[in-house]
Amino acid sequence: MKYAITFGAAVAPMVAAHGMIKTPTPRSAGTAMSSACGSQIYNMMSSDSYGNIQGETQLIGSDFTDECNLWQCKGMQYSDNTANVQSYSTGDVVDITYDIRAPHTGTANVSIVDTASNTIIGDVLAYWSVFASNSQASAANETSFSITIPDLGGKCTTGGECVIQHYWDSQSAGQTYESCIDFTVGGSSSGSSGSASTTTAAATSAAAATSQVATTSQAATSVVAVSSTKSVVSAAATSSAAAETGDDDEDDSCDADDDDEAEDAGDDEDDDSCDADDEDDEPVASSAPASSAAPTTLVTRTSTAAAQATSAASSGSSSGSVALYGQCGGINYSGSTTCASGTCTVMNDYYSQCV
Repeated sequence: MKYAITFGAAVAPMVAAHGMIKTPTPRSAGTAMSSACGSQIYNMMSSDSYGNIQGETQLIGSDFTDECNLWQCKGMQYSDNTANVQSYSTGDVVDITYDIRAPHTGTANVSIVDTASNTIIGDVLAYWSVFASNSQASAANETSFSITIPDLGGKCTTGGECVIQHYWDSQSAGQTYESCIDFTVGGSSSGSSGSASTTTAAATSAAAATSQVATTSQAATSVVAVSSTKSVVSAAATSSAAAETGDDDEDDSCDADDDDEAEDAGDDEDDDSCDADDEDDEPVASSAPASSAAPTTLVTRTSTAAAQATSAASSGSSSGSVALYGQCGGINYSGSTTCASGTCTVMNDYYSQCV
């Protein structure tokens, strides 16, 4: 069953595979990546495309160039993937499968990224406050879910201009994983998908009531108001499910648990209560009417949290210092922002690095 969702420490480089998009076909390593990123990074990604970005940074050599852009699709280049460009229309429902080979508790989101500016277009399309938990089996909608292509305002009409990006960050493991789907958009559709068996709330109406996620790699620090509309699928289709309401306060406590987790990498037991709350409380408030013909009912929750993209000047723990290529800032990051070597540089809203 597909779950429709409408609307975030250095390691050894040669580690076991962890996670990536399986379908639609994501970007992969090729000769253009080898030229831009260097032979060592290319060899790592071509042999294990599930690897993390922190592992890649440890393999930067003299043949590494700025064109690599490791913090966009892990440095995988569009020119190596022109045969895998998907064609969508506004309103299309895109089914996505994701493979988690080794869980590391963290957060994840799916968004559309403008590759020229490396910024998110519009709202985040899907968000998991707890993703790939170490303490329990992954939820079904972490590995099989759907997104709806929003109105992109005339953007993403040319291959390579935009990607659908799955971003998974585990502060406890100090690892970040990106997977990208190349696509183009033209026209509009009814919003249905042959393999999707759910009714979907319109993304545009939700976007009008929420703030967009602003991302920038130029600004040293920025405070981002993250307003996300999350849709989840209830277990059964009933007419009463559309009117179901609840209290979002428990989600805030879960977010707090996530912050604590970054400081306590060795203890994932706190995630149990948070994960359970996520599963029990997902049907919080409904803005999507139930369809009698649909086997499932979609309910929508809107929540707002203050998130801060930080650099060396941002707030947070000032104790200790971060080694070269280590994380020094980003949304929900609570560690040191002082680099022992290099300068704390914003790679994206979720990750700043000592380089």
